Amino acid sequence: MDVTSLIAWSRAQFALTAMYHWLFVPLTLGLGVIMSLAETQYYRTGDPFWKKSAQFWQKLFGINFAIGVATGIILEFQFGTNWSNYSWFVGDIFGAPLAIEGILAFFMESTFIAVMFFGWGKVSKGFHLASSWLTVVGATISAVWILIANAWMQNPQGMVFNPETMRNEMHDFWAVALSPTAIIKFLHTVTTSWTLGTFFALGICVLYLLRGHHTDFARRNLKIIAPFGLLAAILSAETGHLSAVDVAKNQPMKLAAMEAIYDTGKSTPDGHTADGEGVGLGIIGVLNPSKQQPDDATPSHLFSIEAPRLLSFMVAGNGTHYVPGINNILEGGYHLPDGTVALSTEEKMQRGRQAIDALNAFRTARKAGDSVAAQAQRQILEEHFPYYGYGYFDSKYETVPNVPLTYYSFRIMVGLGGAFLLLYLLLTWYAYKRNDKLQSTRWLLWASLILTPMAWIASEAGWVVAEVGRQPWTIQNLLPVQAAISKIEASSVIITFTLFALLFTIMLVAEVNIMRKAIKSGPEQH
Repeated sequence: MDVTSLIAWSRAQFALTAMYHWLFVPLTLGLGVIMSLAETQYYRTGDPFWKKSAQFWQKLFGINFAIGVATGIILEFQFGTNWSNYSWFVGDIFGAPLAIEGILAFFMESTFIAVMFFGWGKVSKGFHLASSWLTVVGATISAVWILIANAWMQNPQGMVFNPETMRNEMHDFWAVALSPTAIIKFLHTVTTSWTLGTFFALGICVLYLLRGHHTDFARRNLKIIAPFGLLAAILSAETGHLSAVDVAKNQPMKLAAMEAIYDTGKSTPDGHTADGEGVGLGIIGVLNPSKQQPDDATPSHLFSIEAPRLLSFMVAGNGTHYVPGINNILEGGYHLPDGTVALSTEEKMQRGRQAIDALNAFRTARKAGDSVAAQAQRQILEEHFPYYGYGYFDSKYETVPNVPLTYYSFRIMVGLGGAFLLLYLLLTWYAYKRNDKLQSTRWLLWASLILTPMAWIASEAGWVVAEVGRQPWTIQNLLPVQAAISKIEASSVIITFTLFALLFTIMLVAEVNIMRKAIKSGPEQH
């Protein structure tokens, strides 16, 4: 078995499935709110226009929802097929949120989505409205538990490793479910999904205005879409900032890769930069492709515009806060917020190997019935277990993620987020103050149409930052990818990768075609 090829293809297959799945999930969350807002207007006013609007958005929601569920099921199956060592090692923890998601959210969604689609005229207006909102709540709850599982991979806590079973066992459920990382990740993911959903609806309305069809529908619905999009964009920016602060605290290597920072000098014992200059935030730049290793002398950037001290200020609220670069993390020696000194990566690797050796010795001693030796090895394991995952690396450079991909993805996400916020400011003003002029303001309509597909690019870029920036870890500092894969042939993964790529592409083309026909028919043909 070619392990390198197996790892590469397993990662590629999971990335393929996750990124296809993520085309549909945020649209479900965002479009669900818009359809429910339209139905709320119908409930309040009794205007048949809003009933047609709600039914139109619901039809598009239903098409997207079905495809999203199909890709999500395939995604979860891969934990057992391609990442069985991972599933064994942390299944007691990771499986709990996914089980709750299946039991609670799926049942809730499947119950109320039936009423939402088939209950018009059969149940009261109030109950139907409640069903629509509860469908959205169910979809959001589904996202909650998946994001809790993902947040635990970014910042594992609430568990204890049992060397007798070779498994991590949940010690504190609420530490897993309510960790700051989980809360922030949920808030940021949901608010960015709202932004994407509003752009989908915005793009449809803009098309109608540009073509002169269903213009009343477009102008009136924009009074819902534009302010909700503005709120979502503002919340996305704020939760994104909180997410970056959390990354700085728990995943400093990811932050260093996001900013392509290699060396920030020495730190003072109280956590400030030794030179008092702070660490700047890169606004825009071009990385040097000639830089091969983090610690070589090649300049990291060909071009860069930087805001002095801004990264230090954003991370900790003061302009001299110390933020380690990639080389600082590799070499260690800087002061951590708790007053201790950071270990070098090579020291962590050494301690990780001691943990692995102690685990093997513990199992051997236990099998031989030598309880004294087993207890001694268990103590060594517990002492060095925080570095267990580092024991699988042969070189410290393996712990550095793909810097260019993380760096550029982060700037795409943030840059587009700023453009979205500005656009929705203008659209909200036009929707309420110059609604009659909106159709004739062609530059604004074209800007909205151009930025609509950019919402998907920004969303996917955000997940690239989150997941590529965490590499090479499946679980941060605990389990690297080479220790998480299943023992299968790479050729098998290549076959399934090809089949999934073909299947998902067919599903995407089918959805786009069905969506296009529904949009072309317009809200009257609900």
